[in-house]
Amino acid sequence: MRYFIFLLLLLNGQLLFAQETDSVKTIAPVTVQAFQQKNEATTAVVHRVEYSVPTSKSSLVTAMNTIAGVRMEERSPGSYRINIRGSSLRSPFGVRNVKVYWGGIPLTDPGGNTYFNQLAFNNFSALTVFKGPASSMYGAGTGGLILIEPPAATEGGVGVEYFTGSYNAHHILADGTWKKDNYINTVTYAHDQSDGYRAQSAMQRNNFSWNTRMKWKDQELIASVLFSDLYYQTPGGLTLKEYQQNPRAARPKAGAFPGAADINAAIWQKTITAGVTHKQKFGPYWSNTTTGYGAYALVKNSAVRNYEQRKEPHFGGRTVFDFEKKWGVAALQWSTGVEAQQGYSTIRVSNNKNGRPDTLQTNDDVTIGTYSIFTQGILSWKSWSYTAGVSLNRSRLLFSRLNAYPVTEQVFRYNNEVAPRFTILKKFRPLDLLATVSRGFSPPTVAEVLPSTTIINPDLKAEHGWNYELTARKTLFSGQLHLEATGFYFNLSQALVQRRDSSGADYFTNAGNIRQKGAELYANYTHFLNAGWVNYLNITANYAHSHFKYSDFVKTTQNYSGNWVPGVPMNTLNTQLGLVLKPGIYTDVNYYTAAAVFLNDANAEKAPAYHLLGIKLGCRKLLKAVELNVYAGVDNLLNETYSLGNDINAAGGRYYNAAPLRNYYAGAAVRLRKN
Repeated sequence: MRYFIFLLLLLNGQLLFAQETDSVKTIAPVTVQAFQQKNEATTAVVHRVEYSVPTSKSSLVTAMNTIAGVRMEERSPGSYRINIRGSSLRSPFGVRNVKVYWGGIPLTDPGGNTYFNQLAFNNFSALTVFKGPASSMYGAGTGGLILIEPPAATEGGVGVEYFTGSYNAHHILADGTWKKDNYINTVTYAHDQSDGYRAQSAMQRNNFSWNTRMKWKDQELIASVLFSDLYYQTPGGLTLKEYQQNPRAARPKAGAFPGAADINAAIWQKTITAGVTHKQKFGPYWSNTTTGYGAYALVKNSAVRNYEQRKEPHFGGRTVFDFEKKWGVAALQWSTGVEAQQGYSTIRVSNNKNGRPDTLQTNDDVTIGTYSIFTQGILSWKSWSYTAGVSLNRSRLLFSRLNAYPVTEQVFRYNNEVAPRFTILKKFRPLDLLATVSRGFSPPTVAEVLPSTTIINPDLKAEHGWNYELTARKTLFSGQLHLEATGFYFNLSQALVQRRDSSGADYFTNAGNIRQKGAELYANYTHFLNAGWVNYLNITANYAHSHFKYSDFVKTTQNYSGNWVPGVPMNTLNTQLGLVLKPGIYTDVNYYTAAAVFLNDANAEKAPAYHLLGIKLGCRKLLKAVELNVYAGVDNLLNETYSLGNDINAAGGRYYNAAPLRNYYAGAAVRLRKN
């Protein structure tokens, strides 16, 4: 079986489309701006996913899951979770413990939460993922880093696309770019709606983004705005019996708690983020990049237990000074800077009366401040590169409970967290070897200190740990075949783990120590043909093995030491085959499988393995300045019944959130190009 998997890694894979297609495309690891890398001495393992216009409503989930060690889950339309090497332990919903930036603007608020679902398909041109602690340059977070590049068209034009699919899904995407001299302006709009596969799982989102760039002499000014108005229903978790009887059902009434449909369980979420980035060069060696931003989120959550209303304004900035110089066969890159964020949140929780707020339960004001000072040097000499970086971090949370008299305040400080990172890269003729040692830390987020139980937890501690990695990279057949293998060991202390009470409300606890050992393999083969009808063939594969166990976790009288960490499949495999013909016809075949996962810390329940197969067929034509594209496809061709986004440690065994069975989509796009 091991040899069979290895053969698949070499012979199968994920599609790399050229400019003739508009599908999701993933390319081999490349040199990007993560950790300020600016030359071929790539001293971090990063994977980059490039997007033109996705054509399937599940494209975002599918594309993220092509990266070994990364797992994106969609509990219902609009409800995303992202797991990078097990980091979704802390995320009953949303994205936590992963830092996310959009064009250099932090989408992760100072409280540690990221509304990843505010993004529409056309809000970005590429997405870069770094796995493991990134604290040496990006502050709090043991789960990884995601850098999103906003739309950055190089030519003017306008485009519109419509695609529809099963469960009454409708998507409209539009964008326009205007360019003059050194000024470029891009506007996007997206409308998404779906009834969802399950009852009480409809969603609707309207999204707008604006990005403008101006260049003059040695300076560049970038301004960006991102707005999203999202409504999505939350069907809730099912027990195994309910899941087997009717996976499309929403959570029914249970005891004193109403059903999800009875109280219109849903989330209303409006977010706006605006920022300005200024870049300037000072002579031949020095440069500076400074970003300032402001953001506001308005969230209402009608849940089985209560009705929550949150107002979350925050602002901040990041500035980095870079020095770069070469001396013969040697080169030095040095970066130093600071990032700071400040937020002021109001959180009101009331009784839920038929989907409307009733009697006030709690009213909290939360002040959040965080900053990080960092510095890093990369020294390259011949075939060797050495990196040393470190950050000093501090955060402070102040809770004021206004509905209780006298008003009480609780302060949480996480001070002077030091996060170093060291790498050594050796470039041999046939092989590159990269060794990394890094420390990461992550304080509890606001949503963990004040979870949906509304009980402030003063006992939570920051999690932290040391990560050790070794990566080998090799290119064969004149660059047509790329191979990469990474082994890692992450010793995480005071790990934060989610639990749920009988109402479905989440709360958190420190789980002692976790030993995360794993291997990630990547292979990509691209072959261009100069004759016949075939333009090129691409086959790629990503495989991850995750051996994650609690080493020391005792909670009251329960001893979970030695148990498997729930929610993380031991093995995942993605393969994708892409074929592009010169007449403009293209096809994509994608296969993904995940092993069974444990659903609770006791390892008493397990969700079975599943296998997903998707196929897409399209045709693209360029008629002078008009570009046409039509396509159709099917997801979950094998018609698997599976749960995507299980509720880990749920009381009463309500673990399961059923994903759609076999479903179809089709669409068309028109683009008018103007140079």
